[in-house]
Amino acid sequence: MTDRSGRNWKLLIGDCRDRLADLPEGSVQTCITSPPYWGLRDYGVDGQMGLEETPDDFLAAMVEVFRSVWRVLRDDGTCWVNMGDSYASRTDGSDGGWDGDNKDRDGEPSIRRQANDGGGRVRLSSGLKQKDLCGMPWRLAFALQADGWYLRSDIIWSKPNPMPESVTDRPTKAHEYIFLLTKRPRYFYDADAIREKADKTAGGPPRQFGATVQVGTKRQDVGQVFTDNGQRNRRTVWEIPTQPYSEAHFATFPESLVVPCVLAG
Repeated sequence: MTDRSGRNWKLLIGDCRDRLADLPEGSVQTCITSPPYWGLRDYGVDGQMGLEETPDDFLAAMVEVFRSVWRVLRDDGTCWVNMGDSYASRTDGSDGGWDGDNKDRDGEPSIRRQANDGGGRVRLSSGLKQKDLCGMPWRLAFALQADGWYLRSDIIWSKPNPMPESVTDRPTKAHEYIFLLTKRPRYFYDADAIREKADKTAGGPPRQFGATVQVGTKRQDVGQVFTDNGQRNRRTVWEIPTQPYSEAHFATFPESLVVPCVLAG
């Protein structure tokens, strides 16, 4: 296909494990992806990822996928991985039952079982207790790090319009993670393309452009490097609203979440 600027592009549709094999080695500059989160959705596809029985099974599947990403990624490329979390719950009904929408009766997002094993929720495993936050984003980040990836940054996707939750014994979850991974310690990263506006007077006396340390003791006055046009290096908390999508997909991430990854990578 050709876009309005005359550039050619191709859309590959299918299982990522198959389509990654179609790409030449070292042909990709950046990968931006949001794999299925563990246990939260049943897409009704045979062999789908995300409904593995245990966290270790899920992580093993993810590591294999990202080995294929490693193969097609350039040595100076970047990989951006969006991952959300899930909660553990029992399968015996002793926690109040299942409401059919990946939440248990006290409002916790819970873990579904395999679609072909009668429904319900996965049994607790790998030391997880009922209502435990599983910590899947960091489990994945550490698994990929152990497999050779450089874990360069953890970015908080802060959602000003999160999904409502009926829980009353913890805060409502309003964030997910994006991890920046690379194959090498040095890689292409365009910091100027995603700089953000900065208030050079906020939190203390006026600051000088280009200064890294200011007079005074305020912690926020240290490490603030500004460009001549009043911008600073992009921070690790990105406040981006979720975006509705009318097509047949239940878990798209917003386009504005992808843009800075594309520009930087």
